Amino acid sequence: MPASVRVAALEQAYGAHRVVRGLDFTLAPGCIGCLLGPSGCGKTTVLRCIAGFEPVRGGEIALSDRVVSSVDLLVPPERRGIGMVFQDYALFPHLSVADNVAFGLSRLPPAQAARRTAEMLELVGLGSAASVFPHELSGGQQQRVALARALAPAPGLLLLDEPFSNLDIDLRERISLEVREILKAAGITAILVTHDQYEAFAIADEIGIMKDGAIEQWDSAYNLYHRPRTRFVADFVGQGVFLRGIAEGQSRLVTELGELAGEWPPGVPSGGAVDLLLRPDDIVHDDASPWQAEVCAKAFRGAEFLYTLKLASGTRVLSLVPSHHNHAIGERIGIRLAIDHVVAFPSGATG
Repeated sequence: MPASVRVAALEQAYGAHRVVRGLDFTLAPGCIGCLLGPSGCGKTTVLRCIAGFEPVRGGEIALSDRVVSSVDLLVPPERRGIGMVFQDYALFPHLSVADNVAFGLSRLPPAQAARRTAEMLELVGLGSAASVFPHELSGGQQQRVALARALAPAPGLLLLDEPFSNLDIDLRERISLEVREILKAAGITAILVTHDQYEAFAIADEIGIMKDGAIEQWDSAYNLYHRPRTRFVADFVGQGVFLRGIAEGQSRLVTELGELAGEWPPGVPSGGAVDLLLRPDDIVHDDASPWQAEVCAKAFRGAEFLYTLKLASGTRVLSLVPSHHNHAIGERIGIRLAIDHVVAFPSGATG
């Protein structure tokens, strides 16, 4: 039975160093959540607290409405109904793939354990690899064995700690999508910890962006990208730069690339400076535009170029342009703004 997860006002510290600060989030049964943030933000500590590997300094953690961690309570990991996939997979090299998957099924009758093992190997697409050993498999296959082993005891919650860090970049995206399909097929609740936003986007239903031990925004990938609530989230998620603008009149922003209609941030007076978030897809190549920019750098991405462009003010922005528009470094091209979601912050804001 998939578990619900509730983390409320969670606090954790090592000595005088506070690592987790009043962290809150909830996750419905069958959903995949992700804690995403830079190294040192506290995301792995949160995962360890949920797993029961560490006591908490404050707040509480509840699984399916049963409190498992608080200041006065620490339910042991083995009594939480949790499965875990570690960064290094932690497979037993001397056991076959089938024996690795069956490792947590010792309480079942042998015939039932064998059936469950076979089901899990079929689920992860390794039904024909039951008798081989981990060293005979690729990194992606080993990762799927670790996933099958964690799922075999039918945990209510699965925790994944940076599970793709040992895979090369090209393999990560494909395996990430495969893992999402496997988790959805299993109907399990899962929490992933990663510093890689593309992994988070590929797997998770809901993502929490962490900074300094707290969640800045818990939301869908779409909203984190297009509707970030803080400058940190805007900076951390996706590629983007900030363009200086002036808030004028009624919901009007004036920039060196023209005027935009949109709400400006609370507390910014008319005439106040704002920083407008520009994603690469917000700037369109347009030869007929009166606004020009100089090509400073370009990265070929197959169907598109990612251009770094210098505006008249010296500000550099990014633009995705179809690759048949192959402009030279130093060339000036016409551009215009095409923004569906206006996102702006008070000039110089750091939060």
